[in-house]
Amino acid sequence: MTIKAAVVQATPVFFDKEKTLQKLETLVAAQAEQGVQLVVFPESFIPGYPRGFTFGATIGRRTDAGRELYKTYWQQSVDVGGDDLARLERIAGQYGVWLVAGITERDAVNGSLYCTSVYISPTQALLGKHRKIKPTGVERLVWAEGGADSLLAFDTEIGKLGGLICWENYMPLARMAMYRQGVEIYIAPTADARPTWIATMQHIACEGRCYVLGCNQFFRMEDYPEACRAALADPTEDISCRGGSVIVSPQGEILAGPLWDQEGVLVADLDLDEVIKSKLDFDVIGHYTRDDLFQLTITTPS
Repeated sequence: MTIKAAVVQATPVFFDKEKTLQKLETLVAAQAEQGVQLVVFPESFIPGYPRGFTFGATIGRRTDAGRELYKTYWQQSVDVGGDDLARLERIAGQYGVWLVAGITERDAVNGSLYCTSVYISPTQALLGKHRKIKPTGVERLVWAEGGADSLLAFDTEIGKLGGLICWENYMPLARMAMYRQGVEIYIAPTADARPTWIATMQHIACEGRCYVLGCNQFFRMEDYPEACRAALADPTEDISCRGGSVIVSPQGEILAGPLWDQEGVLVADLDLDEVIKSKLDFDVIGHYTRDDLFQLTITTPS
């Protein structure tokens, strides 16, 4: 089976959920017209990855202005249990695509924010979500940690979908948690725009014998709302994200990208038979395992 997948490297309308959702729908519609079946968006595309912001927090001190900015970010984040999710489900259904979108999720119960990928079917609505289990560095100020219950892969008509977010992909045991579920199309939204990230995507493809869809945003300082720029840690710094989205085969070959310094969409045909063929000489969860030596235990709530 061969499916057509698109990785969208786009600039969100920062801290404006409604306008970003409108942009997402426009981009999905354009790809659906080209026969794309799977569309992937970057880490925290809604309402935007908050690169460079401190939210007024230093050790032992917080500012009123920082709390105000956090309130805005919180209000513009996505409620997976309400109208925001229904909007994404409608988009997937209307255009007949599987949709994987990076969001900042606002938990309706505890009020915390999470860095989340939602997996949406055109016919079954929300399949599930993955919350980043370890936000990196100062991300921990605004994003809580996800649990084992979101280390999930989803068996769909277009293959088994799953993945990790940004530097979770440097966590060997987290990767193994995905591999052992038989992931065939590994989704890796990120905010890492360094050239070294491409090598990571190729390594995961070779290690997991799966397609890897690496997806990043592209943006420049001027894309931030002018009113928010004063809240940056260094308002004079040239804050930007170059992108670097890429699609990699199960043999580690780059099929599309990397895309640098512009918005754009990468499209590739993914032949799932290549996943099977690539396991002839290496299968991380099959004939290349040594369960007599190594075991992975994932701790889930009792």
